Amino acid sequence: MSPTFFALISWTAVGAGTLSMWAQFRRVTTQGIDGVSLATWLMFSLLSGFWMAYGDLSAHSLAIFAGSALAWPLQWFIVVRLKPWRRRRGSSQALALFVATCVVPGLVGGWAWCVYGSGVAMTLLRVPQFVHLMRSRDTSGVSSASWFISAATATLWIVYYAHAHLGAALVASGFSGTASVVIGTLAVRRHRQEQVDLVGAEAFAN
Repeated sequence: MSPTFFALISWTAVGAGTLSMWAQFRRVTTQGIDGVSLATWLMFSLLSGFWMAYGDLSAHSLAIFAGSALAWPLQWFIVVRLKPWRRRRGSSQALALFVATCVVPGLVGGWAWCVYGSGVAMTLLRVPQFVHLMRSRDTSGVSSASWFISAATATLWIVYYAHAHLGAALVASGFSGTASVVIGTLAVRRHRQEQVDLVGAEAFAN
């Protein structure tokens, strides 16, 4: 296939990734932050900073850089809405995970190790959101569409990274895409259950 095709794939992934962040941004602004994990979204924001550096300094890809740069303001808006200064535990967990999986491996083994570490981080950062969805009574702030679009975005990046022979980035995208499907599926189930519970409560009240 022509380089133009894979360039199109990469920029489609950029657009899809931005749409994914926009979906969660809109959900937070219209429905509130109930069910949204601070640790997960702070980690997203930190990792986006890494991917911008990787795209610019190592992969030399404007698309990889833009994929995170366009989403970065939306991610930080969500983080601010979650008030990290009031939730120091979640903030500390995200920072510690970022240092352990990205910064330290990068210092030891360079960009490749750092990217593999980010794959681990991109999977583990979904854990707090998964737990939050399981425990929260109200998950109205979580956008299932955002997570499914994120999974589709990861698939597009896998195709692009395979063509570009960026194995570490491909593995990282594979892990993150799989985890996004899990979160999106759980979010759909929780939203449906909450609707059923609400209808039942209203019927009982009447």
